[in-house]
Amino acid sequence: MFQLSQIVSSPFGAFAVLAAAAYLEVQGDACFQAGLRHSSGAKQIGWFVAGTIVLVCYSLFLNSSRIDFGKLLGIYVVLFFFVAQVVAKLQFHQSPTKPIYLGGAFVAVGGLIMTLWKS
Repeated sequence: MFQLSQIVSSPFGAFAVLAAAAYLEVQGDACFQAGLRHSSGAKQIGWFVAGTIVLVCYSLFLNSSRIDFGKLLGIYVVLFFFVAQVVAKLQFHQSPTKPIYLGGAFVAVGGLIMTLWKS
């Protein structure tokens, strides 16, 4: 994982790794949602197994990058929110509502405060 650690040494690389991690986490959650809401029997078990595999990959990917996750948590939460909205729209045909847009604005502002505030 030397290359991944080298990638996260730049701000753009860290952003790219966090965006990829957010995508993996959202997709893992989406697999569980599909299993719980849209299937049964063997198909449901398949979704649960797929979700487990994707979430394990997410964890290995994020933790092997040696990224300062605590420091970058604010931007990760913002990325997770935006990726989740895109996946909800494209995969589940769920459009954001006004409360989601307003809450998302607060998420974005909070993430910027956490990321940019120098104490």
